[in-house]
Amino acid sequence: MESRRNNQLIPLTRGARPLVNNSATNNPSGFSAELYLHLLTCSWPSLLAQVTLTFFGVNALFALAYYIDGGVENAHSYLDLLFFSIETMATVGYGKMAPVTLVAHLLMSFEVLIGLLGLALMTGLVFAKFSRPTARIRFSRYAVIANREGVPSLMFRVANVRANQIVEAEMHVVLARLEQTLEGEETRRFYDLNLIRHRNAIFAFSWTAIHPIVPGSPLYGITAESMERQMAWIVVSITGLDETISQTVHARMYYGHQDLLWGRRLADVMLRTADGGFALDYGKFDDVEPAELTPWDTLAEPGRRDPAPPAHLPPASR
Repeated sequence: MESRRNNQLIPLTRGARPLVNNSATNNPSGFSAELYLHLLTCSWPSLLAQVTLTFFGVNALFALAYYIDGGVENAHSYLDLLFFSIETMATVGYGKMAPVTLVAHLLMSFEVLIGLLGLALMTGLVFAKFSRPTARIRFSRYAVIANREGVPSLMFRVANVRANQIVEAEMHVVLARLEQTLEGEETRRFYDLNLIRHRNAIFAFSWTAIHPIVPGSPLYGITAESMERQMAWIVVSITGLDETISQTVHARMYYGHQDLLWGRRLADVMLRTADGGFALDYGKFDDVEPAELTPWDTLAEPGRRDPAPPAHLPPASR
Protein backbone atom coordinates (compact mmCIF):
# COMPACT_ATOMS: atom_id res chain seq x y z
CA MET A 1 0.00 0.00 0.00
CA GLU A 2 1.35 3.39 -0.92
CA SER A 3 0.37 7.02 -0.63
CA ARG A 4 1.58 10.27 -2.14
CA ARG A 5 2.72 13.36 -0.27
CA ASN A 6 4.07 16.36 -2.17
CA ASN A 7 4.22 14.20 -5.31
CA GLN A 8 6.54 11.77 -3.53
CA LEU A 9 5.77 8.06 -3.43
CA ILE A 10 5.77 7.00 0.23
CA PRO A 11 5.33 3.32 1.16
CA LEU A 12 3.21 3.12 4.28
CA THR A 13 4.81 1.59 7.33
CA ARG A 14 2.77 -1.58 7.25
CA GLY A 15 3.85 -2.33 3.70
CA ALA A 16 2.39 -5.23 1.78
CA ARG A 17 0.92 -7.85 4.07
CA PRO A 18 1.98 -11.37 3.01
CA LEU A 19 0.02 -13.01 5.83
CA VAL A 20 -3.73 -12.36 5.97
CA ASN A 21 -5.95 -13.40 8.86
CA ASN A 22 -9.33 -14.45 7.47
CA SER A 23 -10.84 -15.35 10.84
CA ALA A 24 -13.14 -12.32 10.75
CA THR A 25 -14.47 -13.50 7.38
CA ASN A 26 -14.88 -17.17 8.25
CA ASN A 27 -16.15 -16.67 11.79
CA PRO A 28 -19.76 -15.38 11.97
CA SER A 29 -18.98 -13.53 15.22
CA GLY A 30 -15.71 -12.12 13.91
CA PHE A 31 -17.09 -8.74 12.88
CA SER A 32 -18.67 -7.98 16.23
CA ALA A 33 -15.57 -9.18 18.06
CA GLU A 34 -13.29 -6.98 15.98
CA LEU A 35 -15.61 -3.94 15.72
CA TYR A 36 -13.66 -1.93 18.30
CA LEU A 37 -10.35 -2.65 16.57
CA HIS A 38 -11.89 -1.70 13.23
CA LEU A 39 -13.19 1.63 14.54
CA LEU A 40 -9.91 2.33 16.32
CA THR A 41 -7.72 1.75 13.26
CA CYS A 42 -9.90 3.14 10.46
CA SER A 43 -9.32 6.65 9.14
CA TRP A 44 -11.08 9.67 10.64
CA PRO A 45 -13.30 10.27 7.57
CA SER A 46 -14.33 6.61 7.61
CA LEU A 47 -15.09 6.74 11.35
CA LEU A 48 -17.17 9.93 11.03
CA ALA A 49 -19.08 8.46 8.08
CA GLN A 50 -19.88 5.24 9.97
CA VAL A 51 -20.94 7.12 13.11
CA THR A 52 -23.18 9.47 11.07
CA LEU A 53 -24.86 6.61 9.21
CA THR A 54 -25.41 4.70 12.46
CA PHE A 55 -26.81 7.78 14.21
CA PHE A 56 -29.36 8.56 11.52
CA GLY A 57 -30.16 4.87 10.97
CA VAL A 58 -30.99 4.29 14.64
CA ASN A 59 -33.08 7.47 14.80
CA ALA A 60 -34.93 6.46 11.65
CA LEU A 61 -35.89 3.15 13.27
CA PHE A 62 -37.11 4.87 16.43
CA ALA A 63 -39.07 7.39 14.34
CA LEU A 64 -40.72 4.48 12.54
CA ALA A 65 -41.70 2.92 15.87
CA TYR A 66 -43.14 6.26 17.05
CA TYR A 67 -45.02 6.56 13.76
CA ILE A 68 -46.55 3.09 14.11
CA ASP A 69 -47.61 3.79 17.70
CA GLY A 70 -48.90 7.30 17.00
CA GLY A 71 -48.34 8.31 20.60
CA VAL A 72 -46.34 11.55 20.15
CA GLU A 73 -48.31 14.72 20.64
CA ASN A 74 -48.05 17.50 18.00
CA ALA A 75 -46.20 15.22 15.55
CA HIS A 76 -47.91 15.48 12.17
CA SER A 77 -45.52 13.57 9.90
CA TYR A 78 -42.72 11.02 9.87
CA LEU A 79 -40.21 13.86 9.53
CA ASP A 80 -41.52 15.41 12.76
CA LEU A 81 -41.03 12.07 14.49
CA LEU A 82 -37.50 11.77 13.12
CA PHE A 83 -36.56 15.15 14.61
CA PHE A 84 -38.31 14.17 17.84
CA SER A 85 -36.19 11.01 17.98
CA ILE A 86 -32.98 13.01 17.43
CA GLU A 87 -33.95 15.48 20.17
CA THR A 88 -34.77 12.60 22.52
CA MET A 89 -31.51 10.73 21.88
CA ALA A 90 -29.53 13.93 22.43
CA THR A 91 -31.67 14.86 25.50
CA VAL A 92 -32.36 18.36 24.12
CA GLY A 93 -36.16 18.25 23.92
CA TYR A 94 -37.80 21.64 23.10
CA GLY A 95 -41.24 20.98 24.66
CA LYS A 96 -43.27 21.14 21.42
CA MET A 97 -43.66 17.37 21.03
CA ALA A 98 -44.10 14.88 23.85
CA PRO A 99 -45.05 11.20 24.26
CA VAL A 100 -48.59 10.58 25.48
CA THR A 101 -48.92 6.77 25.37
CA LEU A 102 -47.22 4.04 27.40
CA VAL A 103 -45.52 2.60 24.33
CA ALA A 104 -44.18 6.02 23.37
CA HIS A 105 -42.85 6.57 26.90
CA LEU A 106 -41.12 3.17 26.86
CA LEU A 107 -39.59 3.89 23.46
CA MET A 108 -38.40 7.29 24.67
CA SER A 109 -36.82 5.79 27.80
CA PHE A 110 -35.03 3.10 25.80
CA GLU A 111 -33.83 5.67 23.27
CA VAL A 112 -32.42 7.94 25.99
CA LEU A 113 -30.52 4.95 27.39
CA ILE A 114 -29.07 4.15 23.98
CA GLY A 115 -28.12 7.80 23.51
CA LEU A 116 -26.25 7.92 26.83
CA LEU A 117 -24.42 4.67 26.10
CA GLY A 118 -23.55 5.84 22.59
CA LEU A 119 -22.16 9.13 23.91
CA ALA A 120 -20.02 7.30 26.48
CA LEU A 121 -18.71 4.83 23.88
CA MET A 122 -17.92 7.57 21.37
CA THR A 123 -16.12 9.64 24.01
CA GLY A 124 -13.88 6.69 24.89
CA LEU A 125 -13.32 5.77 21.24
CA VAL A 126 -12.35 9.29 20.19
CA PHE A 127 -10.01 9.66 23.17
CA ALA A 128 -8.37 6.29 22.46
CA LYS A 129 -7.98 7.16 18.79
CA PHE A 130 -6.39 10.53 19.57
CA SER A 131 -4.05 9.15 22.23
CA ARG A 132 -2.97 6.03 20.32
CA PRO A 133 0.82 6.32 19.77
CA THR A 134 1.82 6.07 16.13
CA ALA A 135 5.10 6.47 14.30
CA ARG A 136 5.53 8.03 10.88
CA ILE A 137 8.53 6.12 9.62
CA ARG A 138 9.23 6.03 5.92
CA PHE A 139 10.86 2.96 4.39
CA SER A 140 12.69 2.94 1.09
CA ARG A 141 10.60 1.52 -1.73
CA TYR A 142 13.17 -1.19 -2.46
CA ALA A 143 15.76 -3.16 -0.56
CA VAL A 144 19.01 -3.66 -2.46
CA ILE A 145 21.84 -6.16 -2.50
CA ALA A 146 25.26 -4.83 -3.48
CA ASN A 147 28.82 -4.66 -2.21
CA ARG A 148 29.39 -2.59 0.90
CA GLU A 149 33.00 -2.33 2.09
CA GLY A 150 33.75 -5.11 -0.39
CA VAL A 151 31.12 -7.47 1.10
CA PRO A 152 27.74 -8.25 -0.51
CA SER A 153 25.15 -6.73 1.78
CA LEU A 154 21.41 -6.33 2.07
CA MET A 155 20.54 -2.65 2.50
CA PHE A 156 17.44 -0.53 2.87
CA ARG A 157 16.75 2.90 4.29
CA VAL A 158 14.32 4.27 6.86
CA ALA A 159 13.59 7.82 7.95
CA ASN A 160 11.66 9.51 10.74
CA VAL A 161 9.17 11.71 8.87
CA ARG A 162 8.05 13.63 11.95
CA ALA A 163 10.03 16.57 13.30
CA ASN A 164 10.72 14.79 16.56
CA GLN A 165 13.16 12.18 17.79
CA ILE A 166 12.66 8.50 18.54
CA VAL A 167 14.95 7.61 21.41
CA GLU A 168 16.67 4.20 21.68
CA ALA A 169 15.20 2.99 18.41
CA GLU A 170 15.83 -0.69 17.71
CA MET A 171 15.50 -2.52 14.41
CA HIS A 172 14.82 -6.22 14.00
CA VAL A 173 15.11 -7.85 10.56
CA VAL A 174 13.91 -11.38 9.84
CA LEU A 175 13.92 -13.60 6.77
CA ALA A 176 10.70 -15.62 6.51
CA ARG A 177 10.50 -18.37 3.91
CA LEU A 178 8.76 -21.65 3.16
CA GLU A 179 10.69 -24.87 3.62
CA GLN A 180 9.87 -28.54 3.61
CA THR A 181 10.51 -30.87 6.48
CA LEU A 182 11.93 -34.35 5.91
CA GLU A 183 8.35 -35.62 6.15
CA GLY A 184 7.32 -33.39 3.23
CA GLU A 185 5.36 -30.90 5.29
CA GLU A 186 5.59 -27.27 4.22
CA THR A 187 6.38 -24.88 7.04
CA ARG A 188 7.36 -21.24 7.29
CA ARG A 189 10.61 -20.64 9.13
CA PHE A 190 12.15 -17.42 10.39
CA TYR A 191 15.82 -16.46 10.45
CA ASP A 192 17.27 -13.40 12.15
CA LEU A 193 19.40 -11.16 9.94
CA ASN A 194 22.13 -9.52 11.98
CA LEU A 195 22.71 -5.85 11.25
CA ILE A 196 25.92 -3.86 11.52
CA ARG A 197 23.98 -1.45 13.73
CA HIS A 198 20.61 -2.52 15.12
CA ARG A 199 20.19 0.31 17.65
CA ASN A 200 20.03 4.05 17.11
CA ALA A 201 20.29 6.23 20.21
CA ILE A 202 18.56 9.19 18.55
CA PHE A 203 16.56 8.36 15.41
CA ALA A 204 15.87 11.83 14.03
CA PHE A 205 16.62 11.63 10.31
CA SER A 206 17.76 8.78 8.06
CA TRP A 207 19.03 5.32 8.98
CA THR A 208 20.51 2.82 6.49
CA ALA A 209 20.24 -0.77 7.66
CA ILE A 210 23.04 -3.08 6.49
CA HIS A 211 23.18 -6.86 6.75
CA PRO A 212 26.50 -8.33 5.48
CA ILE A 213 25.82 -11.48 3.43
CA VAL A 214 28.76 -13.62 4.48
CA PRO A 215 29.03 -17.42 4.89
CA GLY A 216 26.63 -18.29 7.70
CA SER A 217 24.10 -15.62 6.75
CA PRO A 218 20.62 -16.98 5.94
CA LEU A 219 20.83 -15.00 2.69
CA TYR A 220 24.17 -16.45 1.62
CA GLY A 221 23.81 -18.17 -1.77
CA ILE A 222 20.22 -17.05 -2.23
CA THR A 223 18.94 -15.88 -5.61
CA ALA A 224 15.89 -14.01 -6.84
CA GLU A 225 14.51 -17.29 -8.20
CA SER A 226 14.94 -19.16 -4.93
CA MET A 227 13.32 -16.30 -3.00
CA GLU A 228 10.30 -16.45 -5.28
CA ARG A 229 10.15 -20.24 -5.08
CA GLN A 230 10.33 -20.13 -1.28
CA MET A 231 7.83 -17.25 -1.04
CA ALA A 232 10.43 -15.44 1.03
CA TRP A 233 9.83 -12.13 2.79
CA ILE A 234 12.19 -9.81 4.61
CA VAL A 235 10.28 -8.48 7.61
CA VAL A 236 11.50 -5.26 9.24
CA SER A 237 10.22 -3.96 12.57
CA ILE A 238 11.29 -0.83 14.43
CA THR A 239 10.44 0.12 17.99
CA GLY A 240 11.47 3.14 20.03
CA LEU A 241 10.40 5.75 22.54
CA ASP A 242 8.79 8.88 21.17
CA GLU A 243 10.35 11.71 23.16
CA THR A 244 7.31 13.97 22.68
CA ILE A 245 4.63 11.69 24.11
CA SER A 246 6.99 9.40 26.10
CA GLN A 247 5.32 6.29 24.68
CA THR A 248 6.63 3.36 22.69
CA VAL A 249 5.97 3.55 18.95
CA HIS A 250 6.59 0.96 16.28
CA ALA A 251 6.54 0.48 12.52
CA ARG A 252 6.78 -2.52 10.23
CA MET A 253 7.59 -3.20 6.59
CA TYR A 254 7.71 -6.25 4.33
CA TYR A 255 10.05 -6.70 1.35
CA GLY A 256 9.20 -9.53 -1.04
CA HIS A 257 11.31 -10.90 -3.87
CA GLN A 258 9.77 -8.30 -6.19
CA ASP A 259 10.98 -5.52 -3.88
CA LEU A 260 14.59 -6.71 -3.81
CA LEU A 261 17.01 -5.24 -6.39
CA TRP A 262 20.27 -7.03 -7.12
CA GLY A 263 23.41 -5.12 -8.11
CA ARG A 264 21.94 -1.80 -7.00
CA ARG A 265 22.76 0.57 -4.17
CA LEU A 266 20.76 3.32 -2.51
CA ALA A 267 21.39 6.80 -3.88
CA ASP A 268 23.10 9.25 -1.54
CA VAL A 269 20.61 11.60 0.09
CA MET A 270 23.11 13.60 2.13
CA LEU A 271 23.74 17.13 0.83
CA ARG A 272 26.15 19.77 2.08
CA THR A 273 24.55 23.18 2.55
CA ALA A 274 26.12 26.56 1.79
CA ASP A 275 26.84 27.20 5.47
CA GLY A 276 28.81 23.98 5.78
CA GLY A 277 26.04 21.92 7.34
CA PHE A 278 24.22 18.88 6.02
CA ALA A 279 20.70 18.29 4.74
CA LEU A 280 18.74 15.26 3.54
CA ASP A 281 17.26 15.22 0.04
CA TYR A 282 14.09 13.16 0.48
CA GLY A 283 13.37 13.56 -3.22
CA LYS A 284 16.06 10.89 -3.81
CA PHE A 285 15.01 8.72 -0.89
CA ASP A 286 13.79 5.84 -3.09
CA ASP A 287 16.38 6.25 -5.87
CA VAL A 288 18.86 3.46 -6.60
CA GLU A 289 22.04 3.33 -8.67
CA PRO A 290 23.97 0.51 -10.38
CA ALA A 291 26.58 -1.06 -8.10
CA GLU A 292 29.02 -3.94 -8.01
CA LEU A 293 27.88 -7.28 -6.60
CA THR A 294 30.42 -10.04 -6.01
CA PRO A 295 29.15 -13.49 -7.11
CA TRP A 296 28.64 -16.01 -4.33
CA ASP A 297 31.09 -18.54 -5.77
CA THR A 298 33.99 -16.09 -5.41
CA LEU A 299 33.45 -15.50 -1.70
CA ALA A 300 34.37 -18.93 -0.39
CA GLU A 301 37.74 -19.51 1.18
CA PRO A 302 40.29 -21.53 -0.88
CA GLY A 303 39.60 -25.24 -0.60
CA ARG A 304 36.25 -24.63 1.07
CA ARG A 305 32.98 -25.64 -0.50
CA ASP A 306 30.33 -22.96 -0.79
CA PRO A 307 27.35 -23.42 1.54
CA ALA A 308 24.36 -24.50 -0.52
CA PRO A 309 20.95 -22.90 -0.21
CA PRO A 310 18.69 -24.57 2.39
CA ALA A 311 17.71 -28.10 1.47
CA HIS A 312 14.18 -29.45 1.04
CA LEU A 313 12.96 -26.49 -0.97
CA PRO A 314 9.20 -26.59 -1.55
CA PRO A 315 7.91 -27.08 -5.09
CA ALA A 316 7.13 -24.01 -7.12
CA SER A 317 4.01 -22.32 -5.85
CA ARG A 318 0.95 -23.16 -7.86
